[in-house]
Amino acid sequence: MALQVELIPTGEIIRVVHPHRPCKLALGSDGVRVTMESALTARDRVGVQDFVLLENFTSEAAFIENLRRRFRENLIYTYIGPVLVSVNPYRDLQIYSQQHMERYRGVSFYKVPPHLFAVADTVYRALRTERRDQAVMISGESGAGKTEATKRLLQFYAETCPAPERGGAVRDRLLQSNPVLEAFGNAKTLRNDNSSRFGKYMDVQFDFKGAPVGGHILSYLLEKSRVVHQNHGERNFHVFYQLLEGGEEEMLRRLGLERNPQSYLYLVKGQCAKVSSINDKSDWKVVRKALTVIDFTEDEVEDLLSIVASVLHLGNIHFAADEESNAQVTTENQLKYLTRLLGVEGSTLREALTHRKIIAKGEELLSPLNLEQAAYARDALAKAVYSRTFTWLVGKINRSLASKDAESPSWRSTTVLGLLDIYGFEVFQHNSFEQFCINYCNEKLQQLFIELTLKSEQEEYEAEGIAWEPVQYFNNKIICDLVEEKFKGIISILDEECLRPGEATDLTFLEKLEDTIKYHPHFLTHKLADQPTRKSLGRGEFRLLHYAGEVTYSVTGFLDKNNDLLFRNLKETMCSSQNPIMSQCFDRSELSDKKRPETVATQFKMSLLQLVEILKSKEPAYIRCIKPNDSKQPGRFDEVLIRHQVKYLGLMENLRVRRAGFAYRRKYEAFLQRYKSLCPETWPTWSGRPQDGVAVLIRHLGYKPEEYKMGRTKIFIRFPKTLFATEDALEVRRQSLATKIQAAWRGFHWRQKFLGVKRSAICIQSWWRGTLGRRRAAKRKWAAQTIRRLIRGFILRHAPHCPENAFFLDHVRTSFLLNLRQQLPRNILDTSWPTPPPALREASELLRELCVKNMVWKYCRSISPEWKQQLQQKAVASEIFKGKKDNYPQSVPRLFISTRLGADEINPRVLQALGSEPIQYAVPVVKYDRKGYKPRSRQLLLTPNAVVIVEDAKVKQRIDYANLTGISVSSLSDSLFVLHVQREDNKQKGDVVLQSDHVIETLTKMALSADCVNNININQGSITFAGGPGRDGIIDFTPGSELLITKAKNGHLAVVAPRLNSR
Repeated sequence: MALQVELIPTGEIIRVVHPHRPCKLALGSDGVRVTMESALTARDRVGVQDFVLLENFTSEAAFIENLRRRFRENLIYTYIGPVLVSVNPYRDLQIYSQQHMERYRGVSFYKVPPHLFAVADTVYRALRTERRDQAVMISGESGAGKTEATKRLLQFYAETCPAPERGGAVRDRLLQSNPVLEAFGNAKTLRNDNSSRFGKYMDVQFDFKGAPVGGHILSYLLEKSRVVHQNHGERNFHVFYQLLEGGEEEMLRRLGLERNPQSYLYLVKGQCAKVSSINDKSDWKVVRKALTVIDFTEDEVEDLLSIVASVLHLGNIHFAADEESNAQVTTENQLKYLTRLLGVEGSTLREALTHRKIIAKGEELLSPLNLEQAAYARDALAKAVYSRTFTWLVGKINRSLASKDAESPSWRSTTVLGLLDIYGFEVFQHNSFEQFCINYCNEKLQQLFIELTLKSEQEEYEAEGIAWEPVQYFNNKIICDLVEEKFKGIISILDEECLRPGEATDLTFLEKLEDTIKYHPHFLTHKLADQPTRKSLGRGEFRLLHYAGEVTYSVTGFLDKNNDLLFRNLKETMCSSQNPIMSQCFDRSELSDKKRPETVATQFKMSLLQLVEILKSKEPAYIRCIKPNDSKQPGRFDEVLIRHQVKYLGLMENLRVRRAGFAYRRKYEAFLQRYKSLCPETWPTWSGRPQDGVAVLIRHLGYKPEEYKMGRTKIFIRFPKTLFATEDALEVRRQSLATKIQAAWRGFHWRQKFLGVKRSAICIQSWWRGTLGRRRAAKRKWAAQTIRRLIRGFILRHAPHCPENAFFLDHVRTSFLLNLRQQLPRNILDTSWPTPPPALREASELLRELCVKNMVWKYCRSISPEWKQQLQQKAVASEIFKGKKDNYPQSVPRLFISTRLGADEINPRVLQALGSEPIQYAVPVVKYDRKGYKPRSRQLLLTPNAVVIVEDAKVKQRIDYANLTGISVSSLSDSLFVLHVQREDNKQKGDVVLQSDHVIETLTKMALSADCVNNININQGSITFAGGPGRDGIIDFTPGSELLITKAKNGHLAVVAPRLNSR
């Protein structure tokens, strides 16, 4: 057997190829794991697995080309040092199975290809071994796969971490919290069908054994404006559609809802209620089950859904203006539902929606609202109810995830792993307050990212005793200060404008920005810009130069969104709610608190600063998600869009920081183990220190001093080309080593195989000779005994059955039966049958009878219903006419047809006269008058109940089958027949004399329809018929040479017909 080691070009794994067995993946102890460097020999096709190894690392084009090569080969993961870059494939690549989890579990970061699970395992092992809190930061555009990455990370930890002693409840809650948060916090947008409309940071607590025991979630900046407004092609939050589509009928009735989303104002603005990629009904079942897992009681679920339904009813509240232009509620039904679902007084809610309470000099005044103000108040209430419910929901989940370990302090027993799923840098055609906050968040995280990356690089250099070289990079602190600096930052100016007395508008805020920070190099407005730039800047816009590029913001709505104003009487109304969740969301302490609540921007800034402090206290890991195209098509690589994201994610900046010193670093042991075959002194084994072995190796390879540095535990290589040259030399060396190994292996293998075959051949030969001789002797003995028994039986073949002739007789019987199988009749008409031996005559007859029955049964099974009907009719015709009428034999080979007249040949008036009676058979006939025997053309129609004679469009005569006493026909070859009717029937004028060219067919079908087979009389000589009241007619039949029908002198109808057959 030849030992063949195949190297997969993508650097996946090594396979052992056996010529007679299927190829097996070499995993764990069964094979060899391949390190990251193994893919370098295929870098022209699949790129490099770490961007740090790019030769032209400053080129954005080279960066994107490497992404393209890997994306084309379905390699969606690439490293920038410890940072993972992920490109959304928009399809299932089957790389998240249990087998993949086991493959990455407990393996060093660089010993396996880039993967999300590699980052997850590295973070988890660091958390367990170093007992330090970890954090994984996931960022990217909407639709880049952030939420999916978070799910896969949680799935990895749920499957690979040891189960806690108290069961897997916490693990299940961690997994089931996702569908609930997605239902209430995700929505369909133009870019993503499942876009997270809030930022999420989740802490997962692990005990000292590494099992998950608790968790905590922080949410940031829920896009609550989506509750009341959606752009065209977008949807509101998933939970509304899931409830309407999947909720039980009884539940919807209690909530006052109907299934059609078009009935609700808050769900129709985007005009996109149905999405092909979303199954709201099945998603509702998942959410409903998840609520139970995370400790929701049935009452809490009912209260929560009442609030969701109340938001929909709020959207359907309409107002009309009275004589004084004050708003009045016109939708009483919606108001009744709201009072019941929210547990508030109807009159109080009505007043709160149409009036505003103002406190002036300690006195409360109610000011009526106009239509615009009332609509604003209604929408503000809907947004406040939903956003506060979402905050309550996160708190409820946190209580469910809280660690129940009260026996030991948490700081001693647990470590924390944080997962940050945060919105990426956003640049739209129209950017408003939400994009300003999101991009400010990204500025802070980029600042933290660069700081922590530089810090980790510097710490590694210091630990290895290598001089740190200062890195040139863009420090975006200047932009962060521009946004958040006290008194002079944009947020401070915005808050000041929101709080100052007087008429403050979005434009006065912009003017104040121009006065305060007009000299800042990263700030620009229409007023401050030069003439060419003004063309791209509106008068109500300002532009910030972020680390990722320029973004233009419209100030429209900045003050309203920052204030997030909810009128006092609306708060008072909600504080009195009997709904337990609402009473927790609207605390009465708000009413007595004289301090003005913090603005949205300030709250977001404080929560962001808190998040930065949390992340600084942990060891970070980064996942940068990239969306390859806007159309969500698999395999499509939009270079313009990806360049945009590479810039906004700061990936080139990160790469420059990582490559500022050395591109490649490895432990001495790993480096020596991989490349020792390139030096005769280190191959096959090195007995000294690994550091000394590496020094001998690189001296042999001819590394120049400026190309590398020797640290305390690692070797640092400055240029990728140095590593590439080493890897190429290893590839060449492997070929020669493989040849030597194969030659030695083949010699040893075939020598052992020859010796084994020789021993086996000797043993088999001796055994086979003995076996062959015994078989031949036994065969000769059996043949002699058989011949003797046959001869003895043949001699006694006529004697009674006895042991001496039994064998012979059995042989004769068997031979007959075997021959019979080949000589069976082929069809029913075949009467041949082999002659049986005397002992089998009775059995032969029985077999013959069975065979005939079987052929008859097969024939009957094979005929069609139409042919069966034809045979039945022919059988009736035979019963009636065979041997009795001369022209019957001529009718036998002719098939009866279903009708002789088509539907277009029967007058519609006749069909109308028949009504619903179907016509079973129709044939043209000649009717002979009863007096003068004058022939007249008619049509004969058979229905289920009667014989109908038709002249053109008129029904001339109808004879019910009950009144048909008989049918007479001659025995000659003529085609006349007489229909005899009851003489007592006053409706009938007498018997009917008819002539048909298809007399056999016509009478057969008439006999079957009228059930009068036995009433057909075949006469010889003459037929007497009733010609009228008290008067009979006679038809005389005589044989002749040709058919002739005339009236005779005696008044009879004379028929001369040729005789065709002699009976």
